[in-house]
Amino acid sequence: MLSKSIEKPLASWRGKDRYDGQVLDTLTIIFRSGGCSWNRCRMCGYRHERYPDLPSDELADRLIRQVRWVKENFRDEDYQVLKIFTSGSFFDPDEVPPAARRAVAEAFRGKMVIAETRPEYVERLALEEFREEIDTGDWARALTVAVGLETTNDAIREKSIDKGFTYADFLGAAGIAHEAGAGVKAYLLMKPPFLTEREARDDMVRSIRDVASVADSISMNLCTVQSRTEVERLWKQHAYRPPYLWSVLDVLIGSPVHVLCDPVGGGQTRGPHNCGSCDGPIVKGIGDYSLTEDVGLLRALAETECGCKEEWEFVLDHEESFCMPLTR
Repeated sequence: MLSKSIEKPLASWRGKDRYDGQVLDTLTIIFRSGGCSWNRCRMCGYRHERYPDLPSDELADRLIRQVRWVKENFRDEDYQVLKIFTSGSFFDPDEVPPAARRAVAEAFRGKMVIAETRPEYVERLALEEFREEIDTGDWARALTVAVGLETTNDAIREKSIDKGFTYADFLGAAGIAHEAGAGVKAYLLMKPPFLTEREARDDMVRSIRDVASVADSISMNLCTVQSRTEVERLWKQHAYRPPYLWSVLDVLIGSPVHVLCDPVGGGQTRGPHNCGSCDGPIVKGIGDYSLTEDVGLLRALAETECGCKEEWEFVLDHEESFCMPLTR
């Protein structure tokens, strides 16, 4: 019999996002789970946040306790969209047992749910079952499957991120998700390790253009330096710098579609930053753009006068890739 106690998720917060021309209230939950099956991405700190090996029924119990905590601490009427993250894949049955998925569906029925997963766990029957359990007919697509694609360039995804799947795998998963009546959201990563600022910017420009016709929405995540990661090790050796906010503006202004971007850690040394003095308004402006789609706001920010813009331009023109092996 499952415990009636509650347990706090890894993180939870309310926010706002733009979907289909509407600004909706969101609730983001990061559940502690059985752990990512891949567990190798160079920038991911959540790979360490997992339960030790547990039997499936006990793992399900722990996750259901977290669902109860969410229900007790957030009012249903305060949000319309639920964004679910784990340390890996919500649809991996070994990480999130089916009993826990059913509990999530029951608890959040009627919400628009966005759940992150790796492409190998995108299976039509599992998606259809979960979608039917949450769907009350209030949304055109009650379920969206989110995949951390990071880039459409297979070499960068393999060598710089060590993601463990290909762009073809993503395209296959996107097709299955659409067949199951679910939407597809692509997460792209701005400036993984081993890329120059120009390479990172150009890769993001290409990736957005490539995936725009496949994904129903795109979110650009700006690489941050999380604890106990390979990116942190490189950063401490002065071998990695998060992206300039100038680069972020450049990408968003030139994008053919609206791209969501929440500059987490913006203006801090571990996050996307410029020089410090011009960061605040740009970070706020990027967040505002995500809600308004006002490209004019970004263009105005790009005209900000600051000495570090020349530094950024110099870096774009002169920074060279490290001459180091990317393979063992």
